[in-house]
Amino acid sequence: MLDPIIAFFERVFHAIGRGIGWVVAVLAWPFVALGRWYRRRGWMVRLPVLVLLAALVVGYGHFLFVAERWTGWDPDYPASYAFAERPASPGEPVTGDSGQCASSAIVEVTHDLIDFNVNVNTWVPSHPLSKAGLFGLDWKYTPFLDNKAAFQLGINQVVRRTTVELVDRLGRVRGTSQINQNLQDARQATSYDEDAWWLTFTPPFIQPSTPERQRQAMRALAGFNAELAACQGDFDARADNLLQFLDRISGDIGSTSDILRAQMEASDLGWFDPRADDRFWFTYGQLYAYYGILQATQSDFREVYDDRRIVSVWDRANRQLRSALDMTPAIVSNGNEASWIMPSHLATMGFYLLRVRSNLVEMRDILDR
Repeated sequence: MLDPIIAFFERVFHAIGRGIGWVVAVLAWPFVALGRWYRRRGWMVRLPVLVLLAALVVGYGHFLFVAERWTGWDPDYPASYAFAERPASPGEPVTGDSGQCASSAIVEVTHDLIDFNVNVNTWVPSHPLSKAGLFGLDWKYTPFLDNKAAFQLGINQVVRRTTVELVDRLGRVRGTSQINQNLQDARQATSYDEDAWWLTFTPPFIQPSTPERQRQAMRALAGFNAELAACQGDFDARADNLLQFLDRISGDIGSTSDILRAQMEASDLGWFDPRADDRFWFTYGQLYAYYGILQATQSDFREVYDDRRIVSVWDRANRQLRSALDMTPAIVSNGNEASWIMPSHLATMGFYLLRVRSNLVEMRDILDR
């Protein structure tokens, strides 16, 4: 009675074994062929090949190190700024300190987010082996070595949005004063290509790298805050400027929510969706940065927050942002939303996004009354 069943399972396992052996043989064939070719060559050929292989091993070892090493990550980083203890609004005189004015918390956090991306950590998107991908396939289409890069790009998206708003509205008086040159320099630097390396295949063949331009933005932001501290700069902390800033942030978060929804509709492969992880970590980086930027915004616009009584709404948004940052799955899954084996981390992150956005819209509506 059991013999046919045993024979069936033997055939199944033999077939699986043959299939695995065939896959291994196909993957190993290029290396076997290269080894045979290498053994038939003299040292005039072997030596350059050895040097090239050594360079690749060292290069990929370094890339693996920087792509997987996360330094300075702290979801509670806004607490270190002690926003509640800041003495005055940006550009306003500090009580008891003649000739000294307060700097901007938004500018300081933006500066530090750039520092976190390019100094505390290595900027992964412009690493040459990140640009090269896996045998020509972009890393974002694989489940490997793209999470940190996506996280950094999410932070950079927030930095770009913030510098634009600083130039267009916050760093000017009613939009009629001259654009601050430091803020303009910061906006131009953060708008630079995100994957630029110092060598390029097109003229002039040498160019500023992305980290270099980001450091220029840091210096420009520090220069603007120095102007504010010396009572020589403008920061227009009016209610309509706050309304527009929150509106831009709300639109930015809404766009990311659409990206998550599109990926959920395009695939339900669960743990085997190669795009789920970079979508998730881009969103995580965006919320990580907005968690600090929005607390800095409350500090810079403290009078507006108190006058319009939007502190309670902001506190809800703040709690929801912090809750989203507790999501750090080892493997990001994009399964069916009803699945109990392969959950949809994208759906959960999208839920947090929409909750934060709804609170931002509510704050905007209060300011618009």
